[in-house]
Amino acid sequence: MQQQFTPQQSLPKAKYYCSYQERCHSEVKEKLYGFGLNKNESDQIISTLIEENYLNEERFAIMYAEGHFRTKHWGRVKIKYELKKKMVSDYCIKKALSSLDDTAYAKTLERLTALKLKTLKSEKNLFVRKRKLQDHLLQKGFESDLVREIVNKN
Repeated sequence: MQQQFTPQQSLPKAKYYCSYQERCHSEVKEKLYGFGLNKNESDQIISTLIEENYLNEERFAIMYAEGHFRTKHWGRVKIKYELKKKMVSDYCIKKALSSLDDTAYAKTLERLTALKLKTLKSEKNLFVRKRKLQDHLLQKGFESDLVREIVNKN
């Protein structure tokens, strides 16, 4: 059974939760509901966290986008989808996607293409090889027009 906390007990816990890693509003709400707080109490704590700059959705979105691009090599499509799942505002999503460096983005796409083509060396059928490369890059979340362009180039 989950432990119940009062709003006074929950605020420092929420501050700590937000201080060691960037969080989005929905993650914090979920955590507060887990503490046994109702909607009004959790909304009050969230507004306090925003006022004291523990919680900043734009900062979260930018950190999330840059982190997942750098570590997991996700494209803009997948990052946008995952941020939408976390109920981040469209404005913050646009800000986050525009924060990604275009040259690094292109280099990552090229590198992923080269790595995938190495694994497809044994595939004799050109169309199957192209299809597998295309599927891989789309699954990573890169835009279909960029993928089509790079698949046709190789």
